[in-house]
This record gives sequence, C-alpha cells and structure tokens, in this order.
Amino acid sequence: MTLRFYDSATAAVRDFVPLRDGTASLYYCGATVQGEPHIGHVRSALAFDQLTRWLTARGLAVTVVRNVTDIDDKILLKAAENNEPWWALAYRFEQAFEDAYDALGILKPTYEPRATGHIPEMHALIAELIERGHAYPALDDSSDVYFDVRSWAKYGSLTRQNIDDMQAAPDADPRGKKDPRDFALWKGHKDGEPETASWASPWGAGRPGWHLECSAMVTKYLGTDFDIHGGGLDLRFPHHENEMAQSQAAGHGFANFWMHNGMVTYEGEKMSKSIGNTINPAHMLELARPLVVRYYLGQAHYRSVLDYRPTSLTEAAAAVERIETFLHAAIAQVVPDGGPELAATIPDAFGAAMDDDLNIPAALAVLHETVRAGNTALAHRDDAGTLHALAAAVGMTSALGINPLEERWARAGGSAAETAALDVLVSARLADRARARTEKNWAESDRIRDTLAAAGIEIADSATGSTWTLRR
Repeated sequence: MTLRFYDSATAAVRDFVPLRDGTASLYYCGATVQGEPHIGHVRSALAFDQLTRWLTARGLAVTVVRNVTDIDDKILLKAAENNEPWWALAYRFEQAFEDAYDALGILKPTYEPRATGHIPEMHALIAELIERGHAYPALDDSSDVYFDVRSWAKYGSLTRQNIDDMQAAPDADPRGKKDPRDFALWKGHKDGEPETASWASPWGAGRPGWHLECSAMVTKYLGTDFDIHGGGLDLRFPHHENEMAQSQAAGHGFANFWMHNGMVTYEGEKMSKSIGNTINPAHMLELARPLVVRYYLGQAHYRSVLDYRPTSLTEAAAAVERIETFLHAAIAQVVPDGGPELAATIPDAFGAAMDDDLNIPAALAVLHETVRAGNTALAHRDDAGTLHALAAAVGMTSALGINPLEERWARAGGSAAETAALDVLVSARLADRARARTEKNWAESDRIRDTLAAAGIEIADSATGSTWTLRR
C-alpha cells in the first residue's frame, strides 16, 4: 500500500507519509457563513470527506479540522442589509451549512472551530510575526496590522507567482501599507461597524483578517506541522498563499501537502447568479434523493471540474439504483433472514485506484464491474460468486460513503427500504410462478408474469431460475 496525492505546492503527485505513524491530520477550509451554501461548498466538503474515509479505510487515525469563518467583511455587509445582528446571521447560515453537510452524509470533523472563539491565538500569532520582522502596525492611525509580503522571500511560491505581477490586496486602505500587496492581519474598528464586531488588542480595537484566522486555528488543533491542508481551487490565491506565508514566516512548518478540489460548472460555463445558471444543494435535494446527490457530487476526480447538466441527477440515480437493486437481490439470495454478518472486502483494483490520488472514477468503474459480475452470478444461481460480489460491493460503497444499506440513507427517504420491500413481494410472486410452472399451470404462470410486467417489472427466465428488474 502506497498512498499518493497531488501536492499543489510542488505541482506533483507524491508519496503520502504521515508525519506521525498511524495517524493523519487534515485541515480544510469550511464556510464563511454570510449566505446559504452553494454547490461549490458542498463539493469541497464531500471531496475531503472521501479523503477522510479512505485514510481511515487504510488504517490511519484521522483528525479533521474544518473551520467556520463567522466574522468577516461580507458577513457584516449582509447583516447590515438584512437589518440583523451579524452574529445571528452567521449562526443561522452556519446551521444551513451543517444541514447540507448532514444531508449528504459528510462526516462531522473532529473539531469545528469558529474564528470568534480564537482571538487570543490570533493576537499571539500577530505578535510573533511583528517580532520576527514580517508584520507591522499600519502607517496611518487605523489600528490595522499588515503582513509585509516583501519580507518573506517565499511569498508567491504556492501559486508560483512573482510579487511584482500580483494585484494589490483589496482588504484595507492602501495608505496604511508599505506595499499595496501587504494583507491585513488585524483590521481596526471603523465608524459605523457594530461594537460587538470588535475586540481589544495591543494595536487597537478591531477584528482579525480572514487569512490569519485559519493559521491560528489549525495551529491550535493540529500543531505547527500537520499532514494536509485542503480547500477549493479558488482559495489557492490569495487565501492559501497568505496562510502559508504568514505561518511559515512565524516559524511553522505548516502543511506537508496542499490539496485543492476543482470547481463546479453548469453545462460547461461558470455558475453565475447574474445569468441564472446556478443550482444549490437545496434545489438538488428537491430533485433527487440525498444518496443520489452525494453520488453525483462525488463521482468525478476531486481535482477535475464537475459539470452539472439537467440530466446529471437522473444519470446518477440510475447508477445508484443499479447498485441498490443488486445488493438487495444478492442479500435475498445468499444471506436471507439476515444470515451471518457479511464480511465486506475491498478489491485490489479499487484500492489501487483510491491510493492513486483518490481516483474516484477508476474506483467507481471497479464497483460497477463488480455489480455486473454479481448480477451474472445471480442469474446463474452462483451463490459463491454472488456472495463474493456482494461483499466487495458493500466494502467499496462503504469506503465511498454511498452504501445504500446504511440506515442513514433509508432514513433520508432513499429507495433502499423500498427496493428491499419490493424484492420481497416480487420474489414471493416469482415463487408462486415457479410452482405454477412445475405444475404445468401455464395460464397461472403467464398471469403472474403479465401482472408483474404491467407494474414495470421484467422477468428473465433461465435454466437456473428467474430474476427480475425494474423497467426504466
């Protein structure tokens, strides 16, 4: 077993060797809670959920931190527009994110810190940067504190940019900066801002800069050196570039790997509210079961663009139902009445695909080939072959978080329970039909077949018995 992941910092796929044997530490950027979650947010969370599940499947004890940015310029602006306390708005949208994560089976992180709960840690990091000569109080009377990008020779290395080619940081009035590209670590309180959005500091009342928040929180929960930092591709610059610079400038090794997931498009175009080509998680969950939405969002390679089309969820639903149908039919044939507990397995080809930078498309190909082989075994009443495919399908779907047999999907209105109930009813009618055929009561046999056909159920007869499928 050799896990290999693409590291954005080196632009190469590298062997993953945990910094501490038997463990893995992962930090990925969570929500800035100024509005409802969009599809990019949940795709990112799902990608790192898949990573967490696979690291766990490979025997590592995984510590996951996902932050909540609950103080930010955008939050204050939206709260003012809504005439709502900023903290109430932030909490309301934080719960909306949690609901979306939960609906899609995204595991809760080990820690989910809020920025507002870590102001002292942020003050300590700023003080360290000032002492090391990498930060300075504003040159005006704003109480801002800035990171001095030209003091850090590696600035721009994550995104392979030259400082002189970068745009100015738009986070504060440039009159207080040595260089317009310097970014805010602490933002002095401004007239008109809520007093509750301000904390005392050695540099004056104010609040933290966005980039500083993550560096302070990850260090508290994972230490100054940890295995993986993740997030959406859109966060590489300036957010992750600035995180890496300020943390390393403070003497921290910081992330050993940087992993970024790709964006979601709508029929090949960037999603935009202005042109009306957006779809959010709530809308998707109105169109399809949560298990189907999870399958769709997680089917592409995490680094690739995921393109949404009006037929996407229908196609995902068909794929999920093929898996469900096989699982329930196989259980009915080889482990009736519960039977002994099934020992799930992971095929070598599936493991090799997942070890290779989480190659989900290749892993899903192994899953669907296993389902096809299992259906063939079912048709030939090959119980050993059916059981082998069943154990592998359960192992693979569990590793991906899409096992239809799990209680959460049945609770979420999935068709797993419905399929199981239908299988019991159809199997009983097929047993009646088999008896009629044994007794050469062809009229009764045909009547049962025609009744099932009218309900959209197709029967396939073979020398070893009859199987059924639901016509699409």
